[in-house]
Amino acid sequence: MDQPWINSLPADVPAEIDAGQFKSLLEMFETTVNRFADQSAFVNMGANLTFRKLEERSRAFAAYLQNELKLKKGDKVAIMMPNLLQYPIAIFGILRAGLVVVNVNPLYTPRELKHQLVDSEAKAIVVVSNFANTLEQVVAQTPVKHVIISGIGDLLGVPKRTLVNFVVKYIKHMVPKYSLPGAISMRKALRVGKHQQYIKPVIESHDIAFLQYTGGTTGVSKGAMLSHGNVVANVLQANGAYSPLLTDGIEKVVTALPLYHIFALTVNLFLFMHKGAQNLLITNPRDIPGFIAELKKFPFTALTGVNTLFNALLNNAEFATLDFSRLKLSVGGGMAVQRAVAEKWQKLTKTKLLEGYGLTEASPVVAGTPYNLEGYNGSIGLPMPSTQIEVRDSDGHPLPQGQAGELFAKGPQVMVGYWKRPEETAKVIDKDGWLATGDIGYMDPQGFFYLVDRKKDMILVSGFNVFPNEVEEVVVMHPGVLEVAAVGVSHPISGEQVKIFVVAKDKSLTKEALIQHCRQHLTGYKVPKLVEFRDELPKTNVGKILRRELRDEAKSA
Repeated sequence: MDQPWINSLPADVPAEIDAGQFKSLLEMFETTVNRFADQSAFVNMGANLTFRKLEERSRAFAAYLQNELKLKKGDKVAIMMPNLLQYPIAIFGILRAGLVVVNVNPLYTPRELKHQLVDSEAKAIVVVSNFANTLEQVVAQTPVKHVIISGIGDLLGVPKRTLVNFVVKYIKHMVPKYSLPGAISMRKALRVGKHQQYIKPVIESHDIAFLQYTGGTTGVSKGAMLSHGNVVANVLQANGAYSPLLTDGIEKVVTALPLYHIFALTVNLFLFMHKGAQNLLITNPRDIPGFIAELKKFPFTALTGVNTLFNALLNNAEFATLDFSRLKLSVGGGMAVQRAVAEKWQKLTKTKLLEGYGLTEASPVVAGTPYNLEGYNGSIGLPMPSTQIEVRDSDGHPLPQGQAGELFAKGPQVMVGYWKRPEETAKVIDKDGWLATGDIGYMDPQGFFYLVDRKKDMILVSGFNVFPNEVEEVVVMHPGVLEVAAVGVSHPISGEQVKIFVVAKDKSLTKEALIQHCRQHLTGYKVPKLVEFRDELPKTNVGKILRRELRDEAKSA
């Protein structure tokens, strides 16, 4: 197939990568810890974890899982915690034992948690005590036989550990009462495992490393089976795209997105660890003042997040006082980066806000804006090395440049399939290995891809397609708007009409002023007919606006 994007790649970015450079994430991990043994790998709440300590503690945890819990290669172990030093130790311990990681959103309700534990057939779970009460409510109805609990401050060292755990439990009352008989503390697991024999398993590229659950916004949450080869390939692809900006062993990356999110998992945890970077783990990124206080102490060179996080930072006066002189790489993923946010970010920090595009089923990165782009151009960029993207019509036929259709992606990062759901897998991966993304987009003559919208979010007004992203981009250009979500609501004449939900910066902003603003930038059928002001918009825990929830609300009303 024609691949015009190859000619648009920066000269030092490869068109292909050697996906077989590492047989598994274990091999990649061992190479990294040997190279950077005594350097700091992770920082959290003022505590440091070197690569050597990460290797020692993850080996002890792996030995405990193998010997004490008798878990066998391929067994599933869930992790339910925010960004803490415990997280990388748990992930690498599970992988090094030959087991499969099931990342769990710690803010899940009991119903959501039960679904994921039952569906994944998890035999064990590592949980922070703050969320143990949720687990208690459902654990008896799941396959989980072993519970490993950690306090927020358990790896901070004395006396800080005692102080943090006391404050979290007794002052802030963040640990609801729970009863989990037979549960063991993670600290004890590490002590016991330290004196047990670790047996390195034979892991091949095709072995499953993660059951990474989709957000469930289109139905039942499904577990994407990501193999060691899938994730290794995506790390090497992202490395090929961004390594010209990065130097091994000296970078300092800020991880505000939770590690259970696929973007943070692959890019922040695995890519930056592979580069020998020091990784600042932010436990609560929603506390923007606290987050900025951490940034003041950390001479960061790279920062990743979602558009809403960058927007929140830019709207905090204290953020503008930070030193951005070392910042080399800023990447937005998980949702579309908006022009207003990207341009304001570049003006303030003097670095471009690059956009990474992907989905859980692709480990996740499929495309990204090249690092040498002059500024925001509205695209999701060029395909990653060793990745192909094709635009197809509703019958599956390729479309020419400039015509919008569903994006299909192919590459070594595409998942093995959905766990226990062959029919669902067949719906999204064809016989030639092409993954249907569910996104509508088009390609320009230079090979840049432009995302128009999610297929399921499309609004149909009198037979014309209206894409919410386009409407939102225009609305947020108004200086009085902080955030916006556009959805389609039923209309007896036109079929649907556009409704926007707006969080205003300027409380004097009126519906009429917004509609007039939209009329200046949108053709008639795209202009919102309904405007509702809100104090906040519903979001996932990683900050993605939940359009479906708003659409369902409008339908009920």
